[in-house]
Amino acid sequence: MSVVDFRPLRILLAEDNAIIGLLLAELLEQMGHQVCGVAANESATVTAAARMKPDLMILDAQLAQGSGISAIRTILQFGPMPHFFISGAPVTGESSDVIVLQKPFFERELARAIALTLC
Repeated sequence: MSVVDFRPLRILLAEDNAIIGLLLAELLEQMGHQVCGVAANESATVTAAARMKPDLMILDAQLAQGSGISAIRTILQFGPMPHFFISGAPVTGESSDVIVLQKPFFERELARAIALTLC
Protein backbone atom coordinates (compact mmCIF):
# COMPACT_ATOMS: atom_id res chain seq x y z
CA MET A 1 0.00 0.00 0.00
CA SER A 2 1.35 3.43 -0.84
CA VAL A 3 0.37 6.96 0.08
CA VAL A 4 -1.07 7.42 -3.43
CA ASP A 5 -3.86 5.04 -2.38
CA PHE A 6 -5.16 7.87 -0.16
CA ARG A 7 -6.80 11.17 -0.94
CA PRO A 8 -4.69 14.29 -0.47
CA LEU A 9 -4.44 15.04 3.22
CA ARG A 10 -4.49 18.23 5.26
CA ILE A 11 -1.42 17.83 7.45
CA LEU A 12 -0.34 19.81 10.49
CA LEU A 13 3.35 19.73 11.38
CA ALA A 14 4.84 20.27 14.82
CA GLU A 15 8.49 21.15 14.16
CA ASP A 16 10.61 23.74 15.95
CA ASN A 17 13.40 23.84 13.36
CA ALA A 18 12.19 26.30 10.72
CA ILE A 19 14.36 24.83 7.95
CA ILE A 20 13.24 21.25 8.62
CA GLY A 21 9.62 22.41 8.84
CA LEU A 22 9.89 24.21 5.49
CA LEU A 23 11.60 21.27 3.77
CA LEU A 24 9.11 18.76 5.17
CA ALA A 25 6.18 20.96 4.13
CA GLU A 26 7.59 21.24 0.60
CA LEU A 27 8.11 17.48 0.40
CA LEU A 28 4.56 16.77 1.58
CA GLU A 29 3.14 19.23 -0.94
CA GLN A 30 5.18 17.60 -3.72
CA MET A 31 3.58 14.32 -2.61
CA GLY A 32 0.16 15.90 -3.21
CA HIS A 33 -0.81 16.89 0.33
CA GLN A 34 -1.70 20.26 1.83
CA VAL A 35 0.24 21.46 4.86
CA CYS A 36 -2.31 23.48 6.80
CA GLY A 37 0.23 24.74 9.34
CA VAL A 38 3.58 24.38 11.03
CA ALA A 39 3.59 24.85 14.81
CA ALA A 40 6.90 25.43 16.58
CA ASN A 41 6.00 24.59 20.18
CA GLU A 42 3.65 22.46 22.25
CA SER A 43 0.99 25.06 23.01
CA ALA A 44 0.87 26.30 19.39
CA THR A 45 0.49 22.68 18.25
CA VAL A 46 -2.50 22.07 20.53
CA THR A 47 -4.12 25.35 19.47
CA ALA A 48 -3.51 24.72 15.76
CA ALA A 49 -4.92 21.18 15.95
CA ALA A 50 -8.13 22.44 17.55
CA ARG A 51 -8.51 25.25 15.03
CA MET A 52 -7.46 23.45 11.83
CA LYS A 53 -8.73 19.91 12.48
CA PRO A 54 -6.14 18.28 10.20
CA ASP A 55 -6.43 14.81 8.70
CA LEU A 56 -2.98 13.89 10.01
CA MET A 57 -0.36 15.30 12.36
CA ILE A 58 3.38 14.80 12.06
CA LEU A 59 5.05 15.78 15.30
CA ASP A 60 8.66 16.27 16.28
CA ALA A 61 8.91 14.29 19.50
CA GLN A 62 11.07 16.96 21.17
CA LEU A 63 10.29 20.62 20.62
CA ALA A 64 12.30 23.55 21.98
CA GLN A 65 9.28 24.47 24.13
CA GLY A 66 7.47 21.34 25.23
CA SER A 67 7.17 18.19 23.17
CA GLY A 68 5.12 16.69 20.39
CA ILE A 69 4.44 13.76 22.70
CA SER A 70 2.80 15.98 25.33
CA ALA A 71 0.94 17.94 22.66
CA ILE A 72 -0.66 14.84 21.14
CA ARG A 73 -1.62 13.54 24.58
CA THR A 74 -3.59 16.75 25.13
CA ILE A 75 -5.08 16.67 21.61
CA LEU A 76 -6.20 13.04 21.99
CA GLN A 77 -8.27 13.98 25.05
CA PHE A 78 -10.68 15.67 22.62
CA GLY A 79 -10.91 12.78 20.16
CA PRO A 80 -8.87 10.64 17.81
CA MET A 81 -6.18 12.22 15.65
CA PRO A 82 -4.03 10.18 13.26
CA HIS A 83 -0.42 11.03 13.97
CA PHE A 84 3.17 9.88 14.00
CA PHE A 85 6.41 11.25 15.33
CA ILE A 86 9.66 12.31 13.73
CA SER A 87 12.78 12.54 15.83
CA GLY A 88 16.51 12.90 15.63
CA ALA A 89 16.87 10.95 18.88
CA PRO A 90 15.37 7.67 20.05
CA VAL A 91 11.86 8.03 21.50
CA THR A 92 11.48 6.05 24.70
CA GLY A 93 8.60 5.40 27.01
CA GLU A 94 5.92 5.22 24.30
CA SER A 95 3.91 2.15 23.41
CA SER A 96 5.25 -0.18 20.75
CA ASP A 97 2.46 0.72 18.30
CA VAL A 98 3.61 4.35 18.04
CA ILE A 99 5.19 5.13 14.68
CA VAL A 100 8.48 7.04 14.93
CA LEU A 101 10.33 8.12 11.80
CA GLN A 102 13.99 8.75 12.59
CA LYS A 103 15.60 11.86 11.06
CA PRO A 104 17.03 11.98 8.48
CA PHE A 105 14.58 10.02 6.33
CA PHE A 106 13.75 9.52 2.68
CA GLU A 107 10.48 10.31 0.90
CA ARG A 108 9.58 6.62 0.61
CA GLU A 109 9.97 6.23 4.40
CA LEU A 110 7.72 9.25 4.94
CA ALA A 111 5.13 7.83 2.53
CA ARG A 112 5.25 4.49 4.37
CA ALA A 113 4.77 6.18 7.76
CA ILE A 114 1.76 8.07 6.42
CA ALA A 115 0.26 4.88 4.95
CA LEU A 116 0.82 2.90 8.17
CA THR A 117 -0.72 5.65 10.26
CA LEU A 118 -3.86 5.76 8.15
CA CYS A 119 -4.37 1.99 7.91
